Amino acid sequence: MIKFYFNHAPNPVKVALMLEETGLPYEPVPVDTRKGEQFAADFLALNPNAKVPVIVDDGAVVFDSNAILMYLSDKTGRFQPQGALAARGEMLSWMLFVASGVGPFSGQSVHFRHFAPEPKAYAVNRYLVEAKRHYGILNDRLEKRPYMLGDDYSIVDMAVWGWARMVPLVMGEEAWAELPHLKRLIDQISERPAAQRVAALRDKYNKFKTETDEEARRYLFPQNRFLKEPLAAT
Repeated sequence: MIKFYFNHAPNPVKVALMLEETGLPYEPVPVDTRKGEQFAADFLALNPNAKVPVIVDDGAVVFDSNAILMYLSDKTGRFQPQGALAARGEMLSWMLFVASGVGPFSGQSVHFRHFAPEPKAYAVNRYLVEAKRHYGILNDRLEKRPYMLGDDYSIVDMAVWGWARMVPLVMGEEAWAELPHLKRLIDQISERPAAQRVAALRDKYNKFKTETDEEARRYLFPQNRFLKEPLAAT
């Protein structure tokens, strides 16, 4: 049985969706990152980057959410293009677009909008604009096709769903008005039975710490422990 190390953040949630879509048996293992459990020695042995999600599948350890999605897709032969190498190349391009652009810019936008201390106007603007640009690319892609790769639901859609559900937190409640095609996809995926089971998983494992207090900040933003004073301008 697959061990699935997770919390309720966007990246673990998209892996939970894939596990539920495939029906693979798995054991959820909660990791409370606001309490620093990601820095425990046994977890670091699985992912030295100290982040969730991680899966352990019959001795195979896989971390990074998009890597896990691709691993599970290869394992089951589902939710990816079959046959043509060009179609697989398209899938990989969009998977890495989400991994290198959508996720990081969304996360930084959330951080600077909601958690970073002042002064932060420059950073808020930079990451908000980049998040909007990336989501706009997804929205344009979906204008003429039901799913990111065309007619078939795939791991690319799951990767997008993980983060795009958070668009109001990333960019503000008004952002959906400019992303109707992306909103259509997210609503459609959220109605799938597998997504409903992910919601039930969240309800079952609801003991994660939610306060972003000093303890949580120490674990979530460890780099700040080394900033004794603002960095000097050069």
